[in-house]
Amino acid sequence: QAADSKREQFRRYLEKSGVLDTLTKVLVALYEEPEKPNSALDFLKHHLGASAPENPEIEALRLEVAEMKERYEAVLEENKKLKTKVKGY
Repeated sequence: QAADSKREQFRRYLEKSGVLDTLTKVLVALYEEPEKPNSALDFLKHHLGASAPENPEIEALRLEVAEMKERYEAVLEENKKLKTKVKGY
């Protein structure tokens, strides 16, 4: 009887803290995946990690990547224009 009581307390704790809801959502997402991933554990880790607070360093790196992509596109465009000019000579 004491074990049942402890289990029930633990279940209420998980429910109150949002753990059950979060786990249920991730498991439902896995269930609804049309093509199941090779590693269900990696799927869970990825989706649970997505709800963790963002590390400021990660956000800074994302911004840097976005800037680099823009610069890359600009360089490609400039390269294209220069190739066209060279062909004209």
